[in-house]
Amino acid sequence: MGDAGESDAERYLEAQGYRTVQRNFSCRDGEIDRIAWEGETLCFVEIKARVGRRFGSAVESISRAKRRRLVKAAHWYLAQHPTDAPCRFDVLAMDMDDSGEWRFTLLRSAFDAA
Repeated sequence: MGDAGESDAERYLEAQGYRTVQRNFSCRDGEIDRIAWEGETLCFVEIKARVGRRFGSAVESISRAKRRRLVKAAHWYLAQHPTDAPCRFDVLAMDMDDSGEWRFTLLRSAFDAA
C-alpha cells in the first residue's frame, strides 16, 4: 500500500476514535496490520487497499484463510498481552476512486474468531 496509504489509513482510524497500540504485529502464524483500542474494546484491524477493481474490491480480498491467520495472530498477541477487555476483528478497506482519492469502508466486527 505504501507509506502514503499507511498514513491515510492511520489518520482515518484515528478520526474514527481508534488509539493504535501496535502497528504490523507479526508472529509465525500471521500479521495484524493494526492493534488498537476503540473505547474499551481491543480491535485487531486488517487494512486492505485496492487501486483498481480488476481483482475485486478491498473488502472482497479478505479470504477465509486470511481470517484464520488473523485469528491465530490475535491469539499470539493476547498470549503476550492478556486482557479481560472485549476484542473484535475489524477491516478497513481502502478503494481508490477514479480521482485518485481513497474511499474508506470500515467494518467493525467484520468476522469472529470461530
